[in-house]
Amino acid sequence: MPMATSQSRRPARRSWWSHQFIQALESFTEPNRLQRGRSYSSDYRLKSFEIKGSLVLATVRGSINPYFNVHKEPTYITTLEFQPISRAQWAAAIAQIGTHAGLISRLMMNEIPDNIEDSFRPLGLGLLPQGSNDCKTSCSCPDHSNPCKHIAGLYYRVAQELDTDPFLLFELRGLSRDALKQELAKSPLGVALCGELNEKMAPAPPVAALYCRPETTAAPLDLSPEEFWQGSLAVAPTVSPAMANRSTAVRQEDFGVAAIAIKKQGDYPPFWQRDNSFIEAMEEFYRRVRHKNKDILE
Repeated sequence: MPMATSQSRRPARRSWWSHQFIQALESFTEPNRLQRGRSYSSDYRLKSFEIKGSLVLATVRGSINPYFNVHKEPTYITTLEFQPISRAQWAAAIAQIGTHAGLISRLMMNEIPDNIEDSFRPLGLGLLPQGSNDCKTSCSCPDHSNPCKHIAGLYYRVAQELDTDPFLLFELRGLSRDALKQELAKSPLGVALCGELNEKMAPAPPVAALYCRPETTAAPLDLSPEEFWQGSLAVAPTVSPAMANRSTAVRQEDFGVAAIAIKKQGDYPPFWQRDNSFIEAMEEFYRRVRHKNKDILE
């Protein structure tokens, strides 16, 4: 698996499988030692990163530490080797999965159900690491604690990869995605599901365009301004709260067509950055100016 570039963006929030992977490691690893290696999962720290089946290889940029007699920035070779599940055990686990239509359908559709571990537990197995025997680690740094910062950083990098591809769990345990689907397709439920997935869909009828073409309609020439802008249906006039609270009655002329020129701009013209309608704001503005200066206008 090639290493991501320094510009790549990884999800800020871990997925369910990524979170479960870290929790599984914390169950048999000192959490403080594991968490202190989080920063060593970055592209800056990992000069190289590769996954080959059950083996994870990395070249990690270390830190200067006079306590360990390290006075120049070092580079360490760090590896994780996950214990693969045997072929016989995989056959038993797939037989368990093959009895559940929900599990098979989601796996065939490239989704890993959250409860898939339930099919492994009766066999004493698991996709996630269950103990230190499920993952052998090594690092060329002088810190002999396990995990050291570099091993912990590599753990977190694997967790980040699970955000993108949860099926990596199967590969780390010795079964590729394609091999998994091939085995699932042999089960009775898998055969039925594959038949549905491989059934040819009826071709869609050809169309002249992907979108509805706009059509122009001539407007009647005898429309009044009120009908043109507000429609021909009689609609009860709306009164703003400011106008409703006035002690004087609202005159009928308040409900004329205000700001016709303004309406040509539409509710949200390019220069209007607010959330409310530009037309409604300008109509209210016109009304206030008119009533404040009614003596002059009349």
